[in-house]
Amino acid sequence: MAKVYFSTGSNQGDRLNLLVQAAKLIDNLIGKIIDYSPVIESEPWGFDAETAFYNQVLVVETELTPLQVLKLLLEIENTLGRKRSGKEYTSRLIDIDILFYDEIQMNNDSLVIPHPLLHKRKFVLEPLASVAPDLIHPVLISSISELLQSLNDTCQVSVALEKENFTLLLNQ
Repeated sequence: MAKVYFSTGSNQGDRLNLLVQAAKLIDNLIGKIIDYSPVIESEPWGFDAETAFYNQVLVVETELTPLQVLKLLLEIENTLGRKRSGKEYTSRLIDIDILFYDEIQMNNDSLVIPHPLLHKRKFVLEPLASVAPDLIHPVLISSISELLQSLNDTCQVSVALEKENFTLLLNQ
């Protein structure tokens, strides 16, 4: 079983429900969710938008390969209404990124693992640190806690929904 860390985010529609639906689909199609962070609210990163993002990190055990996981994530995003505009940073109903897949390092046209920008994003590192503070980034050779402490991102981040309350929503 591989351990995969995902980042989910939404700043359109029913943001919280979209994160819940994404988690349920990931659990059903990709592998068992074994842990997750609180849901945080953060400013858009890399572009301006009126609505803040809800973000969360999920930890999943899977038997699928990284490319199989990616294929299913794209299908989940499509199912939840994501339309790709061709622009790199835009508002979206749902965004799901693979942050880590075990200690694998992969770089091809369709997938880069670890996620190449995760160490620059407070909206990723804060929730990731809540579930895996001692996880070592295999390229940067630093823990998630260390990366968060040295971060220069001034993005405002706050807890929007505690983990226990997300659990209630997942179980409905």
